[in-house]
Amino acid sequence: MLTVMLQELLATIPTTTAEALAVFDAAEAVEPEFMLGTWHGAELPTGHPMDGLLAASGWWGKQFVDGETVHPLLFPAADGGSLWALNPALAFGGLAVSAKMPWFRNRSMVKPIAALRPVLQTRAPKARLRTTRYRGVDTATMIYDQLPINDVFRRLTDDSVMGAMDLRGSAKPYFFVLQRDDSLRLT
Repeated sequence: MLTVMLQELLATIPTTTAEALAVFDAAEAVEPEFMLGTWHGAELPTGHPMDGLLAASGWWGKQFVDGETVHPLLFPAADGGSLWALNPALAFGGLAVSAKMPWFRNRSMVKPIAALRPVLQTRAPKARLRTTRYRGVDTATMIYDQLPINDVFRRLTDDSVMGAMDLRGSAKPYFFVLQRDDSLRLT
């Protein structure tokens, strides 16, 4: 469930790629250290082929422990009070790389992903945090270990960022927002 603050933040951001890029480009760059912590996320629909994927999966957010230890896909545990990390290469590798999944829209994958937790869960980090140059600006970027994906971040507020997923083979970025939220712990 999205927090009220995250819902309000999403409502302020335009929903076309061009408008989202304008907000992203105007936002301040962030240092990798700013990203340390646990972040609750939500998609920012812009008409990208991947729109709906994370929402349908039940994705909760990301965790940045340090530059070498990043958990890019966190999901809520059945107990409701903790999170677990999913191995993106096992679950979304083929889907995310192709970015052609209109059949996935509006179909909940929450129960199948929860049922497959013993196979999909990982305790090992599956991404790193670095500074890269994207759209002419040096900023914090999450680099997936096993997928051709970089998530590039820009600051919206002291506790929220906008992310642009730079995905090989995709003509435009896939957008999401993250809000700092340390209320749940990784199991």
